[in-house]
Amino acid sequence: QVRLVESGGGSVQAGGSLRLSCAASGYTYRPTCMAWFRQAPGKEREAVAAISTGSGSTYYADSVKGRFTISQDKAKNTLFLEMNSLKPEDSAMYSCTARTGYYGSTCWSDRGRIYTYWGQGTQVTVSS
Repeated sequence: QVRLVESGGGSVQAGGSLRLSCAASGYTYRPTCMAWFRQAPGKEREAVAAISTGSGSTYYADSVKGRFTISQDKAKNTLFLEMNSLKPEDSAMYSCTARTGYYGSTCWSDRGRIYTYWGQGTQVTVSS
């Protein structure tokens, strides 16, 4: 069974940085798409960044472009999200997700409906 475990969340001041990690295990076929989503209280879940794991192509929400970077370490089966210039509106529970069978730009899913496997999440809180 696929297991995704996030880490690296915490509390930072606006302008600060955090690096989230997502360790993946238990899959028979390597996920072809992985992504980070976030959900703040009272708001819908939203896509933050996605990566097509074969090509390495990346996709970002407009709100985080230029500040966040998604990357992967295939050897360690780990997904990362480097977050810089954090803003209070970035505060949310961040979750990683994965699936097989999709590639390239189809890895982008605004609300995550295409994704099969989800982690429990890690909280990010940005104070002003």
